[in-house]
Amino acid sequence: MPGSPSPDRPFRLGTRRSPLAVAQAKETRNRLCAAHGWPEEAVKLVPVTASGDKIQDRPLAEIGGKALWTRELDRCLIDGEIDAAVHSLKDVETARPDAIAIAAVLPRADKADVLLGALTIAALPQGAVVGTSAPRRAAQLRHLRPDCSAVLFRGNVATRMAKLAAGEVQATFLAAAGLIRLGEQGAGTRLEPEKWLPAPSQAAIGIECRADDGATREWLAGIDHAESHSEVLAERALLAALGGSCHSAVACLSRWDGDRLHLTAAIFSPDGAERIVDDARFAPDDVAGPQALAGRLLDEAPAAVRATFLPPE
Repeated sequence: MPGSPSPDRPFRLGTRRSPLAVAQAKETRNRLCAAHGWPEEAVKLVPVTASGDKIQDRPLAEIGGKALWTRELDRCLIDGEIDAAVHSLKDVETARPDAIAIAAVLPRADKADVLLGALTIAALPQGAVVGTSAPRRAAQLRHLRPDCSAVLFRGNVATRMAKLAAGEVQATFLAAAGLIRLGEQGAGTRLEPEKWLPAPSQAAIGIECRADDGATREWLAGIDHAESHSEVLAERALLAALGGSCHSAVACLSRWDGDRLHLTAAIFSPDGAERIVDDARFAPDDVAGPQALAGRLLDEAPAAVRATFLPPE
């Protein structure tokens, strides 16, 4: 392998600037250094401002979708300004440039959502206004509590917690993994993921690099967690087969049944009135398993739900 990174020639790890993104990049750096015996100074964090962090007053679907989280880091990676990029994989589009590869997935954290502002969904006040920008969360909320309303609620974790404390909404949702990574694991009520399904790839940190960069791929392979990587690939295959967009309400949960993956998935109408759920078990490298599950969900869905999905490319 070419010469290992050093403080004089560090491995450049791109990250968004939010506190959570930086925490995830630091975890990646720590794992790389531990796996390869590098000093911390051998990995340099390179903060990049993402478009999605600049625009906070409109839904992602109106301003470019998930690409707003990846566009700038993709450019830095392809142009050789960084060697790898750290992402929350739930924010990464299913269709990626051919020049970029997901080279590693770190051990997945808690996949659950956390409810802040009430002890349970049932305990929300009648007609509660709940802040969320995620169609999945809004649809699941309206499915269980059609009297409640969901309003746009964007920003990083601290911003959303501050808005809740200021009374802008009566409750909101955050990912348990993000709270844990920021040292806020005591906040809110954890929602059991078997009952309140997470987003595809929720709680998964992925590291991308240039597809033709063999040395970097080998270094990143040293921190790849095979089980988490398999879960993410299955969930991304499901999402790709559904043809979902930022408007689509999709939820899923992967679990292991021996050496096979058990994937439960649900799709919803935007108002939450319709919920279609199914599951499948398959080998971790069997892309046909999640694709068939997606097909069954769409076949079972009424036209109003299918209309929120695009034909897969």
